[in-house]
Parts: sequence; structure tokens; C-alpha cells
Amino acid sequence: MSWTWNAWPWDADPDAVRKDVALAHEDFTCSGRVRGTVRPVVVESWRRSARLGIDPDGVAPRIELAGADLADYRDAHPLAATLPLLRRLLLDTAPGPQIVAVGDAAGRLLWVEGDHRLRSRAEEMRFVEGANWHERSAGTNAPGVALALDHEVQVFASEHFARSAQPWSCSAAPLHDPDTGALLGVLDITGADRVASPQALALVRAAATAAEMELRARRIAGLLPGPRPAAQAPDRAPEHLLLEVLGRDGARLTMDGRRVELSARHSEILLLLSSAPRGLAGAALGARLHERDASPVTVRAEMSRLRRLVGPGLLASRPYRLLRPLPTDLDTVRGLLSDGDRRGALRAYRGPVLPSSEAPGAVEIREGLDAELVGALEGEDDPGTLLAWAEHPEWRDDPRALGAVLRALDPSSPRHAALRGRLRWLGE
Repeated sequence: MSWTWNAWPWDADPDAVRKDVALAHEDFTCSGRVRGTVRPVVVESWRRSARLGIDPDGVAPRIELAGADLADYRDAHPLAATLPLLRRLLLDTAPGPQIVAVGDAAGRLLWVEGDHRLRSRAEEMRFVEGANWHERSAGTNAPGVALALDHEVQVFASEHFARSAQPWSCSAAPLHDPDTGALLGVLDITGADRVASPQALALVRAAATAAEMELRARRIAGLLPGPRPAAQAPDRAPEHLLLEVLGRDGARLTMDGRRVELSARHSEILLLLSSAPRGLAGAALGARLHERDASPVTVRAEMSRLRRLVGPGLLASRPYRLLRPLPTDLDTVRGLLSDGDRRGALRAYRGPVLPSSEAPGAVEIREGLDAELVGALEGEDDPGTLLAWAEHPEWRDDPRALGAVLRALDPSSPRHAALRGRLRWLGE
């Protein structure tokens, strides 16, 4: 495995690595510049952490699940079935004290087990069940980076962005559904320098693979249901979500059967957040809403009003982000195009994305979807699909649609003559 993911090569001196990276971390947090030898995966994570506004001296991961809510969520989560295996592999035969943690795809730690003394110390930095250790919440750390990049990784000592985590080292690997490939969560071991050795990362990667195979074996044996999304956390957004933005100046949000008509600005905000799964800092969101940047105060006020409108469980801050994926009707069009169903995509396209919006981010999404659809249709050779394109309200007067269908139709047909007349009327 490349040193990109390992904390150090086999022949390195961990103490020397620790000192070099500690100096580089101090430099970075003071100046924003990276000097010295630091792994690219760590540097990029530091930069993302800084852009998110995470304070290296003030990281306190949120406790998002506790008590009965945590217990119910864990019981319903697919990864609960892997815990006995993971305990045998990573705790029963561990060469020394360590903590084993399993988190969900959002970064919430669902199980934190292992050496009692280490766990007591880890509580001081909120490495506890129910806390969110995703990179966007806690800065650079192994489970957080593994989720952000969907790849196994180690974070050693002073590579952590938060200084409170720098006495620790960790190795983590993402956990996937073995049948669908969907990200289910993350497996992590945390402890002293030893858990950042090359052997430790190899062990975590092997344990993650074994856990995924355990899920598959249990399904084959009928002990677990088939693939399904990870269980929904209590007090999160409802399961049935849809944002309709095609051909509408104001979007319509469907939430578990309840429909909410949105203002133009709230429509733009939800559209932009739906296309930015890792979230947007206030300045970045403002820039996408207004070509001269909306002020942070204005963005905060709009987000506050939107949160009151849609209720708890959908929106989060620092950065502004969605707590659950928000499907849109433009996603439907793109999905049909990906499946090669151009006629179906055309039927699903009810008009441009928020056609009256002048927000730079919305304009970019609108123009991108139109370009994808037109590009796919220009490569179509089915006359029926091309005729439907030329008769679509958005393209009736578009020479590209008319030219494409004329090339596909029999020149002697009456329809060909009518479309030629329309093209001449357009001056083409």
C-alpha cells in the first residue's frame, strides 16, 4: 500500500515523523502554508478543515445521538450484524490496548469499545458513541477522512487537525454494502503509535472486508434482509424527499407527503446544497447565490428562515449542508440519460432548472443539464424520439432539434415538409 495512505513507510522512524509533522502543523495553522514533509492526503484534509472554519484548538464533535435514540438506531443499522466478528478480529486478539469504533456513513460513532482506560481518556475529546467524527465536523482524523475519501487511511499523532486529538493515532477503512457498493459506515482503531503502523492499516482493511463478507453470508443464509439504505437516525429528515425545480420559478419540496412551496431564494439554496453533498461554507454559498457575493449575515438569515420552514432534521450549519441526500427531478432526468433512455429523459424534463433564477450556481446547474440533454439527443437516431424533441415546448423553435429530426425523417414525408417550413420561418 502506498505511503499516501500509510502514516509512514516500513523503514521510517515514527518519532521523526511526529516531530516533522508537528512543526508543519504549527506552521500551517499560523500561516496557512505547508512546509516540510507531510503526506498529500493529510495536507488536503488540513486545507479542507481550514476552509470549513474548524478551529484546531476548539474542536468539540457534536453528540448527535444518545440514549434510546442511539440504541434504536444501532439496532436497526445493517452494521450491527458485524459487531461480533469485529470484536473477535480486533479486540479479542489485539496485541495491546486499543479502541475499536464503528460509525455510520454520516460519521456518527455508533459503537466505541475496547480498553477501558483508553476509552476514559478518549471521552475527554468526545470520541464517544453518538458523536460525529466526520472530517467536516472534527477536522482531519482517520474515520473522518476515510468517509470523506471513501478509502482506508491512517492519521498519526500531529497529523490530526485538532490539537486535542494529537496524542492519538488511528487507522480506518470505509464499510460498504457488499451487494450494492453503497457506503454504510466506517471501521476505526484508535490508540497509541502502534495503531498507525503499516500492519495496523492492513489489519483494518482486512477486517472491513471480512465484515462486508459477513453481511453477504448472513443475507444468503436468510438471517438478514436484502440490501437497503442504512437506518435513518431519529429526528432526521423524513424518508420521502423530493425537490422539484424543473420548469418552476419556485421549487416544491415534498417531505414525507407534505408539500412545501418555496420562495425563489430558498429554492436556490436547497438546489445548491443538493448538489454539494459535503456542504458549502457561508462565503461559498453566498457566491453561488449572488454574483457579487451575498453577505454572510444575509445567508445566515435566509438559512434560519428556511430551517423554520422545513423543520428540524434536514439542514445543518458549519458548513451549510443537508443531513440527508435530497433527490431532485433533475436527478431523474440525468439518471434516465445515464441509462440510455433519452426519450424517457425528455418526458421527465418539464422545463429549465428554476428558469427565472439569476443566481450563478443555479444558472450553472441549469445550463449544465440543458447541455447534457441536448448533447444526448443530438446523438439520437430514433425518429420518434427526435420528433418528440422537436415538439417539446422548450425546443420547438430550436434549429438543433429541427435539424436533427429532419436528418432522421424520410424527406418525402409530410412531417418532413412541415418541419422544413418551420425551420425556414426561423430564418435557418
